Amino acid sequence: MAKQSTPKLGHIQNWIFDLDNTLYPADADFFSQIDKKMTGFISRYLGLDREKARALQKEYLVEYGTSLSGLMAVNGMDPAAFLEDVHDVDLSMLSPDPLLRAHIQALPGRKFIYTNGSRGHAKNVASHLNLFDLFDGSFGIESADYIPKPRREPYDKFCAVFDIDPKSAIFFEDNLRNLKAPKDMGMHTVLLTSNEDFSHEPAAVRPAGAQGGASFVDDITHDLTSWLGGVLKAL
Repeated sequence: MAKQSTPKLGHIQNWIFDLDNTLYPADADFFSQIDKKMTGFISRYLGLDREKARALQKEYLVEYGTSLSGLMAVNGMDPAAFLEDVHDVDLSMLSPDPLLRAHIQALPGRKFIYTNGSRGHAKNVASHLNLFDLFDGSFGIESADYIPKPRREPYDKFCAVFDIDPKSAIFFEDNLRNLKAPKDMGMHTVLLTSNEDFSHEPAAVRPAGAQGGASFVDDITHDLTSWLGGVLKAL
């Protein structure tokens, strides 16, 4: 189990945040909209009933890192229509957190969003949360040539694009397997957990529960705002 005390992070110059279920809490149940829209798109695109479409969606998620990557690799799908459709969602259930904004703004160095979603999705969600203007860059699935986390290549490209020394970086993420590559590269890793029930998801891709953790996770928190507040006090 990783430490849950406040770490010493004076060396950190680059703060990298996943988007969904990270910059907002998983218990907002926002991502379920996207999940259902993916099922609907696959059902229409491949002419499958929703049950078979959902099974394939999760199969691709496990094997390829994202359902989109599987659709591109196996079915030759152009990603543009898929991304536009599944990210056309209702943002009203997400509420801006003024204290989270203040903490991110106060962090020394540069801040980035790195998501397996699209750059447009990152901008829409982070803007709704009143956070997008705080970030020095946003990296989406198209930025990575549609190669998703947890594969190592897109992390290397992310660091090259923004000229980041991994040893000066910290990575925040709710999906456990997406933290192994940044840890291997030398980043400090923080796992965002929740009490949400993700038992309907395949075990290999399930976001971490309240007690999640692994050897490649440096710190665990269920409350990003409070955790950052503790870090700022320790800097």
